[in-house]
Amino acid sequence: MDQYEYIRIAHRVYGKKIREITRETGHSRNTVKKVLKNEYMGYSTRQNQPFPSLGPYLGTIANWLVNDKDNPKKQRHTGTRIYNRLKNEKGYQGSISTVLRYVRIARQKIGVSARQVFIPLDPPVGQEAEVDWGRCTAILGGLKTVLKFLCIRSKFSGKHFVRCYPCERQQVLFDAHIQAFHILVVFSLF
Repeated sequence: MDQYEYIRIAHRVYGKKIREITRETGHSRNTVKKVLKNEYMGYSTRQNQPFPSLGPYLGTIANWLVNDKDNPKKQRHTGTRIYNRLKNEKGYQGSISTVLRYVRIARQKIGVSARQVFIPLDPPVGQEAEVDWGRCTAILGGLKTVLKFLCIRSKFSGKHFVRCYPCERQQVLFDAHIQAFHILVVFSLF
């Protein structure tokens, strides 16, 4: 998107020629012309990734991965181990990156190493915070003094508010909350 905007501004505002823009950006003339005509749609991801160098070995890899389903996790084939076996036992001449990419996709399809599902934490604005006490040492009037601090962290923004007090009491807890909510709400950090 940065390049897209740069090309349009360079041509329309600064009057640069297409040849000059292609030299600066490294894009072809056709790409620059498409951007200037608003035809540029960006990159699209492939729906199906071909693996031509792995063609004769796909069945072998699938068998190894299916057999790994019954094995304990520590005894399963890794992508590197599959690459080494293909190279040593089957005479594979391709790259390791192709094998690793295919193994990752094949494992997901077979269900060998399905990733754990998680529920994203999406707290409402200004509703939840985490609070904890801590200790710190400060030099006050030339003397080392142990102070208690209260740290409040907004669950929505992750911003912290820390305030030091001489003791841990209920009045201090209430004061810290009032100060924290005032700061976090005023500066829209909550």
